[in-house]
Amino acid sequence: MGKAAVLIEDYFDERELIFPYYRLKEMGFKVDLIGPEIKEYHGKQGFRLSSTVKVDPSKADEYDIVWIPGGYAPDRLRRSKEILEFVKNAYNKGKVVAAVCHAPWVLISAGIIKGKKVSAFFAIHDDVRNAGGLLMTEDAYRDGNLVTGTGPDAMPKMFKYIKEILQIKE
Repeated sequence: MGKAAVLIEDYFDERELIFPYYRLKEMGFKVDLIGPEIKEYHGKQGFRLSSTVKVDPSKADEYDIVWIPGGYAPDRLRRSKEILEFVKNAYNKGKVVAAVCHAPWVLISAGIIKGKKVSAFFAIHDDVRNAGGLLMTEDAYRDGNLVTGTGPDAMPKMFKYIKEILQIKE
């Protein structure tokens, strides 16, 4: 398998970062925790993890998957010009971009949500619509190489879509 990027910033939802991190490893990916800086970040519940790689937008092509966790981290991630460029570059190169819960905020700020079918946490439905996204009622949805979900319970279906896109049979 190839490489996967899991984005990290303070106030990440532990469930939406840790489960995908280990699930991607289980699938055979080399997984990098990518943040705006190499440092220790803390989750909503106080769990601490350190990024392993500082974001570099020019290296988005090296990754097959970019996973964006929810929590309040997306509000912090979208403040980083480099994170937004990284996500947009990955998306434009046809890489899988997965965003769960509040993570579509990053997609909005990266300018890639307009006209796309998206599932998201209910609190950001207005944001998705206002950015030109087509809000879906399903807990997880795939639109091309974009996979979105409403929260932790949507992640198994999101991974089904990821495997479908990458043609992984388990």
